[in-house]
Amino acid sequence: MSDFRRIADRIAADIAAGRLSPGQRLPPQRQFARRHGIAASTAERAYGELVRRGLVVGEVGRGTFVRAAAPVPSGRGLIEDAGAPVNLELNYPSVVGQSELLAGALAPLLRPDVLTEALRPAAAGGTVAARAATAALLTTPGWRPDADRILFTGNARQAVAAALASLVRPGGRVGVEELTYPVVKEIAARLGPTLVPLATDEDGPRPESVAAANRTAPLAALYVQPTLHNPTSVTMSAERRRQLALVVSALDIPVVEDRIWSFLAEADDPFAVHAPALTHVVDGLSKRVAPGLTVGFLVVPEQRVAAVADAVRSGGWSAGRFALEAATGWMTNGTVERLVGEKRADAARRQRLLTECLDGFAVRSDPRAYYAWWALPAPWRADTFTAAAAALGIAVSSGPSFAVDPSRTPNAVRLGLASAPAADLERALRTLAVLASRGSGQSSRPS
Repeated sequence: MSDFRRIADRIAADIAAGRLSPGQRLPPQRQFARRHGIAASTAERAYGELVRRGLVVGEVGRGTFVRAAAPVPSGRGLIEDAGAPVNLELNYPSVVGQSELLAGALAPLLRPDVLTEALRPAAAGGTVAARAATAALLTTPGWRPDADRILFTGNARQAVAAALASLVRPGGRVGVEELTYPVVKEIAARLGPTLVPLATDEDGPRPESVAAANRTAPLAALYVQPTLHNPTSVTMSAERRRQLALVVSALDIPVVEDRIWSFLAEADDPFAVHAPALTHVVDGLSKRVAPGLTVGFLVVPEQRVAAVADAVRSGGWSAGRFALEAATGWMTNGTVERLVGEKRADAARRQRLLTECLDGFAVRSDPRAYYAWWALPAPWRADTFTAAAAALGIAVSSGPSFAVDPSRTPNAVRLGLASAPAADLERALRTLAVLASRGSGQSSRPS
């Protein structure tokens, strides 16, 4: 075994045994090297191995710190129940009467003659009825997708994976916002693309950062969330979208546009309006309806339909026929439209609760969103705060899980507002406010 790995193993053992405490700062690499009589390069590789294992986190200008809790595999904390009494990681909205409403559309599918057909495999292109219903659902004031360019997957995550798999070879470069959906990091780790963080501001990705990244080495694609970006809630202005479209069009860079939360922003046109020949629009029903029986949507440029359909089939990402039939029924009978209206109102109520409970803190959000980005007060760091919140029975998403560059770890957490009952959400937010006010060196149990 390489020397640096043996050194990393010893430090890992100290962490496991509690000899190195969560939040404790490791010695600077050169100091560590001198103390142990090893080369500085060996110390650097040992620290890098610890970062790779998720045992420590490096913070630019501050040093390397022991993580506050055992790492969660990338992306999984946002898609599975963490088991905490109040889970502000999981973020699937549900409204009163939702199950009863959905059950009504399922009943016709349970007739034996209909069920036989519904249990057959579904093609990537779905059915004529499904494409028509999806085109109507996704239509905005300035955009109506061509039904013949719509493909279906099991969920929106699979739609992202299929789009990227069709566009980027292993080792290819994909431009993404500095903070991005953690599942995209997981997809990239499995499919092989390299994620390139793009500089962003209060209006989203900066067009000049795309051009600069492409000059370093060509970008095979861009993945962006122009509407209610997760985790920051930023929505790109129409002007920024036009500027970005000019750059990607001039450089011929395909775009994967994730619109999974766009249903909360009424009358919002997609980025595809500005770059239709390059943009692959991803959406789905997991947030509009429910995660357990869902379908993902892909609207792709005309010349890309066959390639993306091949990626859906080869990746095993096709939608289930039963789910597709159920979704078609929900979209055509008004169920999805009704749920969307109720969830918009619910998100607004939860945002008002957030504003009341975390008044005075640096919280960035949008009145329409189901999440918020909280820049923590000093001396808190994201990992120590996440661990302290977990000790109180509250699961939050640590900011570094969204960071593309592991050396730039934001001292922030994302709060998912959708899943917890309103009373539990209020109690959790008030508890977190007390915790944040007390600081990391004091007791975390509120009085």
